Amino acid sequence: MSLLSDVKRLFDEELQKHADRIRHQLAMGVKKPYKEVVDVSSADAHRTGMAPITFMRQVLATCLYPDLLLDDTLPVDVRQRAERMLEHCDGGSVGAYSESCGLKSVQVSVANFISRRDGGLASNPKNIFISTGSCRGLMIILKLLVWGSGQTQPAVMIPEPHPHTLPRLLEDAGLAALPYKLQVKRGWTWEKDALQRVIQHSRGRCNPRAIYISNPGDPTGHVQDRNTIQDVIRFAAEENLLLLVDEVYQDCVFGKDCKFLSYKRVLFEMGPIYSGSVKMASLNSLSNGTLGECGMRAGYMELVNFDDAVLPFVEVLLTGDISPPVIGQIGLDVMANPPCPGEPSHRRYMQELLSYKNTLRQNVERGRTFLSLLPGVHCPPVMGGVYLYIHLTLPQAIGRNAGPLYCGRLLEEEVMKVFEKVMKQVIQVQGSLDPMQFAYRVGRGVENATLTLLNSL
Repeated sequence: MSLLSDVKRLFDEELQKHADRIRHQLAMGVKKPYKEVVDVSSADAHRTGMAPITFMRQVLATCLYPDLLLDDTLPVDVRQRAERMLEHCDGGSVGAYSESCGLKSVQVSVANFISRRDGGLASNPKNIFISTGSCRGLMIILKLLVWGSGQTQPAVMIPEPHPHTLPRLLEDAGLAALPYKLQVKRGWTWEKDALQRVIQHSRGRCNPRAIYISNPGDPTGHVQDRNTIQDVIRFAAEENLLLLVDEVYQDCVFGKDCKFLSYKRVLFEMGPIYSGSVKMASLNSLSNGTLGECGMRAGYMELVNFDDAVLPFVEVLLTGDISPPVIGQIGLDVMANPPCPGEPSHRRYMQELLSYKNTLRQNVERGRTFLSLLPGVHCPPVMGGVYLYIHLTLPQAIGRNAGPLYCGRLLEEEVMKVFEKVMKQVIQVQGSLDPMQFAYRVGRGVENATLTLLNSL
């Protein structure tokens, strides 16, 4: 473990102790301008008050308590879905293990979902792997990269800014991180020359094996258009890089004239030169997006153009989890195969999804309007995801202690639970301000912040 990781952990622990002290003071009757500490630092939508989708919970409840199959007060499509899911569980019970890569029926549902999303493009269930969330799926692929790397340390190109969990995952897997800058003034696009310089500077130090992409962007909120995606695919082909594509916010796109396009769809529409050679692992999760079921611990990854001989190794790595939680897999099945038009639950399901998306869109407008009134704050446009990425200009006098000072003040004055990581003398802070969530990135006199747009429904 690196010194920077140790510093980060110590600071996170100190902030946790600070939060615990405030909770204790509140319990003892100490007067403060707030009544409780609300921790939404993990982007957990339900923790912030988001209501669960009714159809999802009805199906889960019936699977957990099969006597509800006889309850006429539940919609018939709920009972049919639960009955069908139980038929695919060993012993007809959600308490039984599933296959290490997931229930076969859920793999088929996910493959069909991908095919519908991508305009009929085929998806093979054998290339679908169910995992305990997208981070677990990503870790599996990272371990594969290490296995085939030889003596030179493998590396992954990652965007700057990036999800706050990504560097720790790379470090735990034994890979080096090669940051590449996204250009905020150009809509968070990248420059090919800059990517090539990153590759060139890595020669002799490490071996670039993959490039990580987040679309819609986490935490930037940008949504890549077709031309951008094509450029990334061409670069990956030229440098023989695996595409690691995080698409967990694909159903959270709300920008005007903005549409989500999957990397897989664009890859195959570029023709056989690319569709037959570029390897890709795409990730999605039940935790993120409009459903926000973080506690169910379920996600999937689809592997594209991987040799069939590699797939058993993926399953072997997944066996370390024995099997993903069956309840989470059932939730994933609902996400991939929601009620169809004409079914009893369809109308309510769509109304609840629309309500969440409207809340998210409204929070974007409210957040940007409010933040634009603050001195020294710049907030670029947001097209999707659940974050506002904010640029704050701080007094130069604060210096290198800006992170601890700012985090502590936010926690004390605004009941904000925060986390910080230190990387290359740049401090990245993630925190939350009730009822929304913030993530901060602090440098010398300059601070970038991310506002999570998860408000109570």
